[in-house]
Amino acid sequence: MSQHFLLSAAARTLSVTKVARMDHDEARQTFRAIRWANNGGEPWCPRCGCTAVYEYASRPIFKCKACNHQFSVTSGTIFASHKLALRDYLLAIALFVNGAKGMSALNLSRDLDVQYKTAFVLAHKLREAMAGEHKDMLLGGEVEVDGAYFGGHVKPENRKEDRKDRRLAENQTGKRRVVVVMRERGGRTLPFVFRREDESIATIRDRVATGTTVYADEAPSWDALHARYNTRRINHSIAFMDKGVCTNMAESYFSRLRRAEIGQHHRIAAHLGAYAGEMAWREDHRRVPNGFQFNAVIGAAMASPVSRQWAGYWQR
Repeated sequence: MSQHFLLSAAARTLSVTKVARMDHDEARQTFRAIRWANNGGEPWCPRCGCTAVYEYASRPIFKCKACNHQFSVTSGTIFASHKLALRDYLLAIALFVNGAKGMSALNLSRDLDVQYKTAFVLAHKLREAMAGEHKDMLLGGEVEVDGAYFGGHVKPENRKEDRKDRRLAENQTGKRRVVVVMRERGGRTLPFVFRREDESIATIRDRVATGTTVYADEAPSWDALHARYNTRRINHSIAFMDKGVCTNMAESYFSRLRRAEIGQHHRIAAHLGAYAGEMAWREDHRRVPNGFQFNAVIGAAMASPVSRQWAGYWQR
């Protein structure tokens, strides 16, 4: 029996202890090398694009010779105006990517010795950067489509005579949402959040190329897909797979998202789209070493602009 990739030495190319032992200059050089990787680690002005810049000797900032703009290694990114040391951000990213089921803000706050609010915002900034890889992505080939409901749990009453049918809308909290995932076989994963499955049809048409073979289950929500795609259906009440027709890859994604909800976060309804995007990223990168994941998240963070949602979140 072959060894699972995550158990092999090839999956472990990142040492958290090595990151924790970095000094400030080493952490800054790491950010610098990844942010300006296409220029050999040499900075260029984020305002005008000029490569003629010089570095202050007294402060860790740069100045553009063309437009006189001053900037740091984190200016214009999700880490702009940062308060923590750069090494702490690297350590946070290392811990974040190593969590197979995600990393809760509570665990992150304990590991970094910061307030829960700080860890909560930092984790969501990383999720926002990770979701940037899926922006404007178009799927094709063979795509599996499925939906699953998350959030809005209603605890049943103690006595049987007091219990209500929680399937009825009047007995629900209103927080329950469906995550609809589009997943290429051997490719990328795209999740979106809706109130009902049938609301996702327009988004599927925008994100799945014409001529794609779409696999879906027997839910009537997917009947509209037959007009545009070669749609093949599987009735789960009869079988989970029939001659290659299945939604197992989509179900694998939901399994990871469900484990994250139950095993780590517990309450994800308020920011369900962010958690869904994170788990899609983890599914797409599940067969690559954690060192590659580490560099990918830093690169995504350096390429992401200042967050409009999470910058100053607790100050409203």
